[in-house]
Amino acid sequence: MVAKRILPCLDVKSGRVVKGINFVDLKDAGDPVELAKIYNDAGADELVFLDITATHEDRDIIIDVVYRTAEQVFIPLTVGGGINNLGQIKSLLRAGADKISINSSAVREPDLINRASDRFGNQCIVVAIDARRRTKDEYLGWDVYVRGGRENTGKDAIAWAKEAEQRGAGELLITSMDADGTQAGYDLELTRKIAEAVEIPVIASGGAGNCEHIYQALTEGQAEAALLASLLHYGQLSVATIKDYLSDHQISVRK
Repeated sequence: MVAKRILPCLDVKSGRVVKGINFVDLKDAGDPVELAKIYNDAGADELVFLDITATHEDRDIIIDVVYRTAEQVFIPLTVGGGINNLGQIKSLLRAGADKISINSSAVREPDLINRASDRFGNQCIVVAIDARRRTKDEYLGWDVYVRGGRENTGKDAIAWAKEAEQRGAGELLITSMDADGTQAGYDLELTRKIAEAVEIPVIASGGAGNCEHIYQALTEGQAEAALLASLLHYGQLSVATIKDYLSDHQISVRK
């Protein structure tokens, strides 16, 4: 049985880790390199850095963060935010990233997935999908949002996930915008429907509030990994506590 993964996510803005609710009301959560080392030592399986401002000025900051983090941690590092060409991907991989996450640029230019996968291998290309339910009253599907959740593309999230896989994505990072930061639980329906539609690993993101939510994402949601942020950053849970809970509930995890 393939072990399930626990991935701390560090949203980086101007060189600092921040966390909000539903993509807004951001609060400072610490230094990214310090947090990365803490999670590395605590037994996290991978780390995810997302440059949520993704401006030209901050690009040098995130590369510096990646360089400094790669010197301190020894687990896979995924980096995303504002990446829109092969040159940026190459620079981040050279700086120490193991995987690159693309979101808005992949929607605007889907062929970027093909070219990145062909050039660097699909094992290091993650397509991130920010999705919001079309209505909270009845099931009408999910729309794909870009530009940090500010722009609705009108694309269907499940159809886009399938296309991303066909174009060469090696993994999908699925964030429920409705659940993000609420600690009310993952959108299990969204995660499950995408996991059932593709054959590549799906990472569940947005809404974890306790160990039971993570267990549900990895079982009912059929995710291969769970992404966590505020729960870990503010000390409500530890990686060890989560893994012990999952192990006690017959979920294979790396110790």
